[in-house]
Amino acid sequence: MKHFLIYTNRHKDRDLATTRRICDYLQLKGRRATVMAGESSGETERSGHVPGDADCMIVLGGDGTVLQAARLTKRLRIPIIGVNLGTLGYLTEVEVLNLEESLERLVAGEYEQESRMMLNGKVTFADGGEAEDWALNDIVISRSGPLQIIRFNIFVNGQFLNDYSADGVIVTTPTGSTGYNLSAGGPLVEPGARLIMLTPICPHSLNQRSIILSPEDVIEIEIPKRSEGGIQTVEANFDGSHVIPLRAGDRLRIVRSRETTEFLRLNQVSFLEVLHKKMQES
Repeated sequence: MKHFLIYTNRHKDRDLATTRRICDYLQLKGRRATVMAGESSGETERSGHVPGDADCMIVLGGDGTVLQAARLTKRLRIPIIGVNLGTLGYLTEVEVLNLEESLERLVAGEYEQESRMMLNGKVTFADGGEAEDWALNDIVISRSGPLQIIRFNIFVNGQFLNDYSADGVIVTTPTGSTGYNLSAGGPLVEPGARLIMLTPICPHSLNQRSIILSPEDVIEIEIPKRSEGGIQTVEANFDGSHVIPLRAGDRLRIVRSRETTEFLRLNQVSFLEVLHKKMQES
């Protein structure tokens, strides 16, 4: 690898000390480094341009910053490795204390590349319009506006699965199982697995649990009219970054994306080790 892109969340590396530390090391090794930094990961996404010749993106921040980086690198297939600048994260495997050691292994090519599946979501509006986006972690259908239970119908491969009355539903990848899905009581899944999970958010029921589906399944979520004639204000949120408003009659189709997000693993800390540490903290 010759060209490294350093994607920094300035909120977590305020004086860019860690960023400069990485740049100095890479330059010492004769490598090229390009820095993208903003006050937040969202600002960096809007203002930055990803050079197409980058061999690797080193992400400084937390899991949210990694998700923003994944949005930046979609279709470019630039592999990502995360440096943890916050609390213990699931997507950031490099710790600052071991930074030079990790960079040495990275420059030497002592890593494995891991592909993570993503989701593609396409909305067909009642008026015939369309909108589309994708997610590495999850696509969340939730209420927007007044505090109220929303109602939606779920179909899998064209067959009606269930109707829900809940605060919403999370459609997640294995990577996203440690995010909102976990908080909503969904199962933890090894990130290299291939499956799709549906987890209701605070369902108005005593027996509704997460549902595990095949990665080849096609999920459709329909927003029906309320029986009492009221208007449902709903939104589809992609990885906490992009929101598409939904109304009665709209339909969201979710499938496994053809694209993947590439991660570099130095085999320093396994998913089970991170999970063990998280359990000890709780």
